[in-house]
Amino acid sequence: MADSMIRKPDPEILTTTLWEYPSQHYGAGMQGDQAYLGATPSYVIWNLLKRYTRERDWVVDPMCGSGTTIDVARDLGRRAVGFDIAPHRADIVRADARDLPLCDASMDFLFVDPPYSTHIDYSDDPRCIGKLDAQDAAYYEAMKQVIAEAFRVLKPRRYIGLYVCDSFKKGRPFSPIGFRLFAMLEQRFRPIDIVSVVRRNKSLQRRNWHAEAVKGNYFLRGFNYLFILKKE
Repeated sequence: MADSMIRKPDPEILTTTLWEYPSQHYGAGMQGDQAYLGATPSYVIWNLLKRYTRERDWVVDPMCGSGTTIDVARDLGRRAVGFDIAPHRADIVRADARDLPLCDASMDFLFVDPPYSTHIDYSDDPRCIGKLDAQDAAYYEAMKQVIAEAFRVLKPRRYIGLYVCDSFKKGRPFSPIGFRLFAMLEQRFRPIDIVSVVRRNKSLQRRNWHAEAVKGNYFLRGFNYLFILKKE
């Protein structure tokens, strides 16, 4: 039986700040594309939308990837619009997250899962933030613009969720992306909470990767930050 036909566990509201999810997708199908590198777990988006949105609310994802946010929003009766600099499918609009074609204060919730440095080659577009190394100031300047645009399009008293991981490559300095982006977010939004989401991917199951981490005395990335903030 095809993997997409196997029913995954239905999501449920998580009540601690440590989130673990049983699979990438829920239900009988998929939300987004399981083959898309760097896809957000649909359980994460589902929990955010259940807590911080209502039916018919407008949800926007300015770095929509394979469309997971759109699919989850539609499952929950929310209206969704997704943008990406390199759209993966027809219902994602081509746009730069730093310059969204949206009116001021028009969205009820914003979710963004940005590139975590240059670990994944998302597109050939030279404007792609995924081409900026987290060791360089240009990455943080770009993300500062993304956060400013998020603030612009979000309605007052509504929420933003930002999902991100720190960056480390063997032989390179550690980049605490999470802390740096949270400091930028806090300049515009009021913090609500920080969730640690356990990372589940095939790479972390490779025994040789763990052996190399012990040998090299470094850590593999075991969790993502989920920052939840409110526009006052």
